[in-house]
Amino acid sequence: MGAERGGRVRVAVVGVGHLGRHHARLLAEIPSAELVAVVDTVADRAAAAAAATGAKALGDYRELLGQVDAVTIAVPTELHRDIARPFLERGTPALVEKPLSRSLAEADDLIAAAEQSGTILAVGHTERYNPAVAAVLPLVTSPRFIEVHRLGAFPDRSLDIDVVFDLMIHDLDIILALVRSDVTAIEAVGVPVLTPRYDIANARLRFANGCIANVTASRISRERVRKIRFFQPDAYISIDYVAQEVEGWRLVRRDGGRPSIEGGPLPVSREEPLRRELEDFVTAVRDKRPPLVTGHDGRRALALAQAIAEKMESV
Repeated sequence: MGAERGGRVRVAVVGVGHLGRHHARLLAEIPSAELVAVVDTVADRAAAAAAATGAKALGDYRELLGQVDAVTIAVPTELHRDIARPFLERGTPALVEKPLSRSLAEADDLIAAAEQSGTILAVGHTERYNPAVAAVLPLVTSPRFIEVHRLGAFPDRSLDIDVVFDLMIHDLDIILALVRSDVTAIEAVGVPVLTPRYDIANARLRFANGCIANVTASRISRERVRKIRFFQPDAYISIDYVAQEVEGWRLVRRDGGRPSIEGGPLPVSREEPLRRELEDFVTAVRDKRPPLVTGHDGRRALALAQAIAEKMESV
């Protein structure tokens, strides 16, 4: 099977838990997609997602092999490789939720499978699709210091992985996309507060170009904060991911006069980031082009997250 340019892409969602059910909801609404099936080993979850979207409910992802144009995979991280690989090997494009996999070896395996069959591997780093992030991309040109706070309440999901892989990895992907330089030094600390895994973590990253990023992630906060701030020569830019708000300030120098600080809120067209992500994936499949966040991007974020986690273990 194959999606033709301009036609609807027949897509299925594997895993319709907390996040996957939103995949199904949005794919059912996207005009260029046809949601044909939802898959979950919990029959009630599959049935609920099917009833809400009109898709077929399945209990085994293998029933989809060779039957769809594309899949999105929103299962626990330890299952990503085993479920995504059979689709990629058959040339079926796959969008895999972040983190791409539980190890770099598994990530390399998925990337190799996609490249060998000539198909698309996309990774669900949803913040890259946040309209507020898109608004600042042209403005963040030479960041020297980056400050990140991603704080959330204790969840009932994603407790199989550290907060670095659950929350911080979103910001690591954004930072890598904007700084475009190699990490040369890492300082990190993590604390297991409510689970055996790290629930709060802080990392200080130094890049080869001199930029430093201070990144904090917590899933035990009483308030939800998701902000990133960029400081560069003569400019300060801040993003509130949740509110999708951006502020930009810059120093304006005038010949013979005192410099002034100008700026304020910047226009942002608010939109659901996950919808933008899924629309990009469906369009990439239909038009046979790379997605915004590729398998290689997902691997880079995973590699940095693993380096941070290893640094925390060594403290």
